[in-house]
Amino acid sequence: MGRLFWKFFFAFWGALLAAGIAVGSAVVLLRDRPESDVDLAAGPRAAFLVRTAAATLVHGGPEGLRQMMREWQGERRGGPPLFVVDGAGRDLLGRPVPPQALAAARQLSAQPLPPREGAARRVVVGQTEYLLFIPAEGVRAHPHPRRPPPPAWLPLAAGLLGSLVFSALLAWYFAKPVRHLRWAFDAAAEGRLEVRVQPHMGGRRDEIADLGRDFDRMAARLQALMAAQRRLLHDVSHELRSPLARLQAAIGLLRQNPAEPDASLARIERESERLGELVGELLTLSRLEAGMAGAATERVDLVELVAAIADDARFEARAGGRDLRFSGSGEACLQGRAELLHRACENVIRNAVKFTRPGTAVEVTLERSADALRVSVCDRGPGVPEQDLDAIFEPFYRSGDGTQAAGFGLGLAIARRAVEAHGGTIAAANRPEGGLCVEIRLPVRPCASKAGAA
Repeated sequence: MGRLFWKFFFAFWGALLAAGIAVGSAVVLLRDRPESDVDLAAGPRAAFLVRTAAATLVHGGPEGLRQMMREWQGERRGGPPLFVVDGAGRDLLGRPVPPQALAAARQLSAQPLPPREGAARRVVVGQTEYLLFIPAEGVRAHPHPRRPPPPAWLPLAAGLLGSLVFSALLAWYFAKPVRHLRWAFDAAAEGRLEVRVQPHMGGRRDEIADLGRDFDRMAARLQALMAAQRRLLHDVSHELRSPLARLQAAIGLLRQNPAEPDASLARIERESERLGELVGELLTLSRLEAGMAGAATERVDLVELVAAIADDARFEARAGGRDLRFSGSGEACLQGRAELLHRACENVIRNAVKFTRPGTAVEVTLERSADALRVSVCDRGPGVPEQDLDAIFEPFYRSGDGTQAAGFGLGLAIARRAVEAHGGTIAAANRPEGGLCVEIRLPVRPCASKAGAA
């Protein structure tokens, strides 16, 4: 049991204990009221009967009152009876006398103050003293004693036990999910990110259950990031292994044929350039993954930037028997890093030029709305399997359809990180007539004049 358990336990137990003591004290105080308040009838009707019986006893004697009471007993059908008891506790009609009502009448008649109306009355006839009273409704008129009231400690003990059980259950209800959360955090600290808390929460619908769901989302995100990191390390090692192996092979050939170094040196130079290009792209991807906090930004006109990239790519496409058509005009500005935006758009456009079929054209379109710019790049290539449309933006992606192309599979991954760093989105979709369309959406704002920007 943790500290939270005991805090809830003692707080609620103390509150319920105080309430139980208050209720128990009230019960005890009510139980200690004078018995005459509960055992003797009162009111105008009871007073009339007692006064009439007392007058009859004084003037007609015990026999006259006995005769009148028998007549009353024959006429009355309900209600408490009138008792006339002598000093020995015998009723004038020989009936069993309720002991609690008799005790209450004797106690009340012995008080120096006059009894309440109709409660009890003492009458002396000759040498005999009679006590006249009417029991309250519900008092048994037989000699069996009334069940004794419960002891004073019983309601207090019941309240104490009830509050103890309730407080323990309530504290357990709060402490149990906290223990599950602690277990889950310990598991995450040990690297077991597959642990989830929500199945252990049951049907809870409170803040602790919300905290469990937040933990599960955090663990799932961390698990995905760790898997991506391991996959990236595996892919990097795989990509580095091939050029390094070719470098070692070229060095071995150079040592075997030192008289003909040109072919080996050319191979070494190409592989070195390839390694340098791979390391550069990895550094760019790493900077984007780490964020752009503190990086200097500038005002960038996206229309001008994309038009310049499209013009360069058109020149390269025509050299390979392809073409590129660009459609867009006006101005669309944002605050960002021109280098990253240029890299993102260039990677997407050059990727389309690389995959479009010979004799076809890549279509680059810019459409501006009130607050966003849409850059659409569509090719006429083989497209991408539907299940891999999101995966092409992951580092070192390789399509499962057997399509091979030069490069490391980092271009679209860099483009995605760069676009997202500027608050935009990038997505891919296959064209119905064949080919792939990549769409970039970036937030824009009105372009300031160069003088104002300066």
